[in-house]
Amino acid sequence: MIDLNSPEIRFALDVVRQASLLVRQVQTEMVTAALTKNDRSPVTVADFAAQAFVASRLAWAFPNDALVGEEDASALRSPEGHATLEMVSRFVSGFTPGAAPEQVGAWIDRGASDPLESRLSRYWTLDPIDGTKGFLRGDQYAVALALVENGRVQIGILGCPNLDPDGAPNFQGGGSLAVAVRGQGAWACELLQPGEFISLQVSGQSDPVQARLLRSFESGHTNVGQIDEFIQALGIQAEAVRMDSQAKYAVLAAGRGELLLRLLSADKPDYKEKIWDQAAGSLIVEEAGGRISDLYGRALDFTAGRTLARNRGILASNGILHAPALRALQQISAQ
Repeated sequence: MIDLNSPEIRFALDVVRQASLLVRQVQTEMVTAALTKNDRSPVTVADFAAQAFVASRLAWAFPNDALVGEEDASALRSPEGHATLEMVSRFVSGFTPGAAPEQVGAWIDRGASDPLESRLSRYWTLDPIDGTKGFLRGDQYAVALALVENGRVQIGILGCPNLDPDGAPNFQGGGSLAVAVRGQGAWACELLQPGEFISLQVSGQSDPVQARLLRSFESGHTNVGQIDEFIQALGIQAEAVRMDSQAKYAVLAAGRGELLLRLLSADKPDYKEKIWDQAAGSLIVEEAGGRISDLYGRALDFTAGRTLARNRGILASNGILHAPALRALQQISAQ
């Protein structure tokens, strides 16, 4: 069982729970049927609000700890961004005092740290909303927070408003928190009333034919054609599970899927994964008994700054199927 007496664990659980409720409030108020396809204002507001909130709480709980976040407030300080900043401040003020626009901008900018440049041995990394298109269409998304010390993820937490603790999608439920602490396993609890934790354990499936591949709806950062080749090379016949965001890691950890891939898009061959996109989910998978690596089987390297600059792509699995999956990837890359 995780050590709930740890100040870091208590902080992470509480701040991700409240940040998840904050972004869900933004979604409820701003994502409507009248929203146009290209209007990303709700996710923009939610992203900034969640980062401001987490940064404000981190400054209070651990004032010496750095935050590596996805957003910065420069666009909000322009004349065009003023209305958005006012809206962000309104949402944040419902969760933390002192959320005037100037202060909110300062909180957001606290996430601009670079672990490599600043030689940080300890920092938190945040993705305020992972799965923005899922957020906009009312599907899966996650708030992801991780504590990294000396290049290793020590705590990883995902707030998943549309997942039950056992990893089942539920759009009418209260959501869940998935949490992992290095050496203490992976666990999940209800989002609205965190209390009883259930243990997360990856699937024991060893037959590649029956492997359920967790695939994104979003194709911007992956190579859809190569994923289809991978399915053929591994002989997968099970139906894929389509889902946005790091919520897929919680589903994999709960045994509701066996494989997850991030192949490089042909349009972005030099793309490097951002650390906030992988840190929390990677530890949850590992502590649930799974394995995560890049496409060559190398461990994820969190010592290279704000990106996984020394890695290429992502492969996560239940562990048993990792070696066969790597062989399939080698096969398609050799073609």
